[in-house]
Amino acid sequence: MVFHPHTVQTRTTTQLGPVRLAASPSGLAGVWFEGQRHEPGVWLYGASAWSDTPDHPVLQEAAAQLQQYFAGERTHFDLPLDLSGGTPFQQSVWHALLTIGRGATTSYGALSQQLGNPRAVRALGAAVGRNPLSVVVPCHRVVGMDGSLTGYAGGLDRKRALLTLENAQLAAPHKNKGFA
Repeated sequence: MVFHPHTVQTRTTTQLGPVRLAASPSGLAGVWFEGQRHEPGVWLYGASAWSDTPDHPVLQEAAAQLQQYFAGERTHFDLPLDLSGGTPFQQSVWHALLTIGRGATTSYGALSQQLGNPRAVRALGAAVGRNPLSVVVPCHRVVGMDGSLTGYAGGLDRKRALLTLENAQLAAPHKNKGFA
């Protein structure tokens, strides 16, 4: 991932744990549960970290909208998004994720078909996993072909909680780890 040099960050707390938010001059550039896979740790923590700017208007609005979402008061997000840090393929996947409605799910295979590249299921799974805007760009709505919960960079317990919050129909739990 490549981020704008003037990206700033803040931290907020949600029902599912602490979240780091990042914004570039173009919009919200990151939403990561602390410790989730693929978070840009070097930019979030330590000497090289982005400036902590809790009064940034996009970060304030993102934190407020996340609180409303978790309280069941918001069904979609209305924020300027900056998805420019990914490759063109990743960006196409992330934009496709935005078309999955609240309470709905799709499979990795169906999403790769939607993008016109049915053989790219594994690459699509990798792009979904590297989504920099957890919850806001709803990668948690992608499930296995049989409806089972599969990979989520924030953890399967969070994925299950997000889908339950959205009243999504979930398959009976089992240990399918594939990307079908």
